Amino acid sequence: MLVTFTTKNYADIMMFGNVAQVLLKMMGHSTTVPGVILAADVPAALERLKKVIDAEKTLPPDTDTDEKEPVVSMAHRAFPLIELLAAAVKADANVTWK
Repeated sequence: MLVTFTTKNYADIMMFGNVAQVLLKMMGHSTTVPGVILAADVPAALERLKKVIDAEKTLPPDTDTDEKEPVVSMAHRAFPLIELLAAAVKADANVTWK
């Protein structure tokens, strides 16, 4: 499943569903798709997400994997969504996902 985040004046961000749900939980929101964060609530969601991502950056990397593919950190995965949320704050706009 793919989840697309949308707001005014910013490009849509598309993510795999499992990653999008983790990020939604980090923001303190339901993982229900579709959904919305009202413009008044976007600044708080952005701050929550940034705090959780910053806290995760201090954790040691997970080296107990047998995968040969490089692990993409949640901070890297969250970056486009953080940018979208920041644009929504600036535009005083809702953020939706479907």
